[in-house]
Amino acid sequence: MPTQTSRASHSLPRFEDAEPLGPQDTEFARDIKAVLEKHGNLDRFGLVLLHDHFSVGNDEVLVETNDPQARTLHVEVERKGETKHAHPSQWRFVADSEETPTTQSDSAPYEVLMLCLTLACEKR
Repeated sequence: MPTQTSRASHSLPRFEDAEPLGPQDTEFARDIKAVLEKHGNLDRFGLVLLHDHFSVGNDEVLVETNDPQARTLHVEVERKGETKHAHPSQWRFVADSEETPTTQSDSAPYEVLMLCLTLACEKR
């Protein structure tokens, strides 16, 4: 699943160069699993390989739609302020110095990478 950004501080490797999860990551994966279990989120969140296929501007976001009958997923780039899709489905952690304000009084340690169509097969 593409998850990319054009922000220089967030440069990602191309998919072909991104190192997948492997045996060297077993302890890391166990630690993440333990945190998810502790907070009751084991069936809610998982891991994705962050990588880049093409640049996406700071004012853009990836939007995923699906066709359950054809069993396909489609991803397009839309302007953040113009998209009608407001259901985030992928996030990325950011360094403390890059946290962005949220509707809460604190800063979020993540940024939205992808939105997902909330109704299956809905056509825009």
